Formats: sequence, C-alpha cells, structure tokens
Amino acid sequence: MPIGDLSPEIAIIVAAVLALLFAAFAPRRWQAGAALIALAGILVAATLLVLQIGETRFTFSGTWAIDGASIWARLMILFATAFCILLSPGWFRTDPRHGEYYTILLLSALGAMAMAGAGDMLQLVIAVLLSSVTGYTLAAWHRDWALSVEAGMKYFLMGALANALLVTGVALVLGLLGDSGYTALSATFAAGVAPSPLLFVGFALTLVGVAFKLGAVPAQAWLPDVAEGAPVPSAGFLTVVPKIGAAIAMARLVQLVPPDALGLRPLLAVMAALTMTVGNLAALWQDDVRRMIGWSSVAQAGYLLMAVTVLGLSPDALMAVLAFVASYAIGNLAAFAVVAHLRGRTAIADYAGLARRQPIAAAALVLAFLSLVGIPPTVGFLGKLTLFLTTMQGGYLWLALLAAANTAASLFYYARIMGTMYFGTPPDTVEVLDRLSGVAMWAAAIAVLGGAVVAQFAFTAFRFSTLLPM
Repeated sequence: MPIGDLSPEIAIIVAAVLALLFAAFAPRRWQAGAALIALAGILVAATLLVLQIGETRFTFSGTWAIDGASIWARLMILFATAFCILLSPGWFRTDPRHGEYYTILLLSALGAMAMAGAGDMLQLVIAVLLSSVTGYTLAAWHRDWALSVEAGMKYFLMGALANALLVTGVALVLGLLGDSGYTALSATFAAGVAPSPLLFVGFALTLVGVAFKLGAVPAQAWLPDVAEGAPVPSAGFLTVVPKIGAAIAMARLVQLVPPDALGLRPLLAVMAALTMTVGNLAALWQDDVRRMIGWSSVAQAGYLLMAVTVLGLSPDALMAVLAFVASYAIGNLAAFAVVAHLRGRTAIADYAGLARRQPIAAAALVLAFLSLVGIPPTVGFLGKLTLFLTTMQGGYLWLALLAAANTAASLFYYARIMGTMYFGTPPDTVEVLDRLSGVAMWAAAIAVLGGAVVAQFAFTAFRFSTLLPM
C-alpha cells in the first residue's frame, strides 16, 4: 500500500486538522486565518496531483484508481474549493467561530475526491457518506436562520434515503457477483454474465445513490433548497464540487457494464431526459435567484448524464464528461460569486437596475448565465457543443434534440433576470460584501471567457485521458 499514491488526499487531511487546531486556539478576530491554511493545503495537494499526471493504475489493493479522469476531476475539485474559500471570509465575518468552517469544507472536498478515485464499490460508499455528512453541516451552517436549517434538514433526509438505496444496491451486486472491486467486476462482465433482474436492480439502486450527489432525478429535491438556504459559499460549493466527484464515479460504474448488458444505458437516458426537463420547468417560475440557480443545476445534471449514457458507445464520451463538468463548474461558481458579492440578495426584484449601480457585477452574472445556457464565446458553449455531438455520435439523437429544446427553454428564466438588471429601476445604493469577493467575481468572469480560449488545450488533455478499468 504505497502511501505516496494518496499524498494529495493526505495533504487535504493535514490542512483540515491544522485549520481546526488554529480555529480552536486563535482569537475570534483571527478566525479567517484558517482560510489561509486551507488554501495552502489545497496548493500542496494540487501540486502533488500534477505530479501524478500520466499515471494509470489501481493501487491500495485495487480500491483506488489513479488515471486521467480521476486526476483532472480532483484538480477541478481543488480549484472549485479554493474559489469558494475566497468567498468565505467576508461572508462569515460576523461569525465568531467560523474557522472550523474551512475544516468541514476541506473534508467535504475530500469526499468528492474519494468519489472520483474510488475503484471499489465499498470505497465509493465511504466517499459518498463523507461527502454527504459534511455537506449537511455546510448547508445548515447558519443555525439561527430558518431557511438554512430547513436546507440542511431536507438535504439530510434526502441523503439518508439515497444512501440507504446506495448501500442496498452495492450489497446486491456484491452478493450476486461475489466481489465489489471494479477490476473483478469488469472481468466478470467481460467473461459473460447471465441477465438477472436482481443484478439490474442492484446497479440501478447504486446509480440512484450516486445520482443524489449529482442532483439528478429521482434524488434532486434537495438542491434548490440548499442553493437558497445555505450560506452562499456553501451553496456554490455544494452545487458544484460533489457533482464533479459523482460524475466520474458514475462514469466508472457505467463503464463496468457493456452497453448491451443489463439495459443501463436506456435507464440513464431516461434519467437524463427527466432531470433536464424537471430542472428547467421548475426554474421557469422561480422568483428567487438562488433557488432558480439551484433548479438550473438540476437541469445541468441532466445534460451531464447524456455523456455518461454514451460511455462505450462514443469514443469521446469521457472527454465530453470532463469538458462539460469543467465548463459547468466555471459558470455556476461565477453566478454564485456575483450573489456573494451582492451580500446574498436573492429576490429577482432586488436585481432591478443592477447594471447602473454595479455594472461589473451585472456583466459577470450575464456571462455566467450565458455560459450555463451554452452561448458563444463562453466556455459553456464549447462544453455543451461537445456534449451534444458526443450524444448524437453515441446513437441517442432523440436525447440530444430534447436537450436542445431544454436549452432553448432555459433562456427564458435567465432572460428574466438579465432584463430586470438592465431595464429595471435601480435602488439608491447597492451594498457589496468586500474586496476579496470582488476579486473572486472578476476572476470567475475572466474564466468564463478565458476558458473558451484555452479550451482546445484542455480538451486535448481530456481526450487522451483514461478511465479505469479499461
């Protein structure tokens, strides 16, 4: 068991412990110093991950996968977590003991990283549970605010059900096939497995458990509540980071099963269609910006499932998964950065005339929305274009057409906010959070446009990435 293979994750654990110790002994006015410790740990972990690029193997007795997909996904998780940390000191300034927040944030990121690297179903269960338990805490951090407590409770109740289904599915697969390791399961399917309704149920329940972390149907109900009620840095984190780990975890699970076995691909296609449609229809009538972004995140999970559906049917499916996850993360974090900079204002009416009082914030939010829709020249356009082409290449033309219709429908609810910002009557003043949140907002807006410039290099790296077991 080479400990060095887990050096990035160990760096995150060490940083989490140091941040907790600092928060326990530092005076209240220094609590934000824990953010610097967390950022330093992320920098070390990212450096160690970069050193692993190009390696492809299972380690720790086959329970941990080091491959292109997990490395790029874990790097995305670290960058997204670091961005959310930048939004946190200003947001939690009045919280006398918010230093512990960074420990929970790092441990939740660790759970997402573990999902991306899981090479065994039991390891996947542990990763999902770590991500979930810490996520409940992040969502309900504002204990004195009813919406935050409600968000945490709904997240917990939905997670309890989804995690129970996940464990049940893993138990069925383990009992029927005699192993939970992905290498052994892949070899079993390659040798030929007799169709079994129970085996289908086992894999279906496992996929539903992972879909909970994606925010996909049928386990999507928590996401808009968390987007609305959680602290804005937590909302940005929980709508992005767990999705990255879950996307790779689901892709790895699906790749175990040949396309013509068990009928998992049609099941995933139906999940994708329902998720994007439910998310967009629910977002159409929202008057709360944060809740609307939450339902939009549900729809984005449906688009992501399109690429997972065609794994093994299109050679570019893995590239589409990584490209879309990266572009979605940039766009969604940019939107929450603007919300955080505007001190969490959430009603659409509160954004009236924003372009006259805060033109940079309004422009950044427009760029974020255009990227989520997939309008050029934003990075989201390239992510969705790759996704649609790959889906059609994999033989699911109807799913790509449905996604195109859903994308067109999503313009309506984004346009409501954009129109209000540019044509509404502005208030006398618009208060902002702090300078650091402004820097984060600027950086996110630049990434939305700059990401499209460097996308060619990133897509090349994604195209040649591997996903174990092959």
